[in-house]
Amino acid sequence: MRFQTFHHNGRQACGDCPIRHRAVCSRCDDDELALLDQAKFYRSFEAGQTIALSGERMDFVASVVSGIATLTQTLEDGRRQMVGLLLPSDFVGRPGRDHAAYDVTATTDVVMCCFRKARFETIMQDTPRIGQRLLEMTLDELDAAREWMLLLGRKTAREKIASLLVILARRDAALRAQGAATRASFDLPLTREAMADYLGLTLETVSRQISALKRDGVIGLVGTRRVDVPDMRRLIDEAGDDSDGGMPF
Repeated sequence: MRFQTFHHNGRQACGDCPIRHRAVCSRCDDDELALLDQAKFYRSFEAGQTIALSGERMDFVASVVSGIATLTQTLEDGRRQMVGLLLPSDFVGRPGRDHAAYDVTATTDVVMCCFRKARFETIMQDTPRIGQRLLEMTLDELDAAREWMLLLGRKTAREKIASLLVILARRDAALRAQGAATRASFDLPLTREAMADYLGLTLETVSRQISALKRDGVIGLVGTRRVDVPDMRRLIDEAGDDSDGGMPF
């Protein structure tokens, strides 16, 4: 992968990191965190900037500290399909894999906590907790992909929109270390065009369904991006999810 120059002001201690309780390092003790702290470096990407290109060499792995990125795949006919979202605490790159599997693009401004891949692989060998946590995150990602196949293949447009809002609301609560809540309020990190691409819908359908959810009192909108959910149970019902949480975040 060809790197451009990015800057991130300041160096944050691992113990003060906002994603500490969910990231790949979440189970590390103080000594292991000190080892990671010596090896890490930050990279910042502006909205719209390419983080990785499918098939190109990727010599680092990283956790998303802040911001949102998308995973996309280019089909043989040139069409691009969004296949995933990277939210804060998500892990980018794979130890043992030299090349990026997807195009990774910053949707908003993104900050990543990065490690050179070879150094991270050595740390994994010396720190079993990191390897165990990464395995858990990979399995969670697999479960999420299976759930997303169900969402795209079987749910109605309204259920798709509601499901995405549930995922974003739960992730926002988890990052703030909040338990299950009866209501939620969060910033929508995607434009309606990006939501349409991700959900396999038209822009018009996305706008119509969001307006319908607002009209029916399922959500409230403050400005263009802020979403208020007065009753999470009702939103989950609209998503067609089961009572124990359904869609993973």
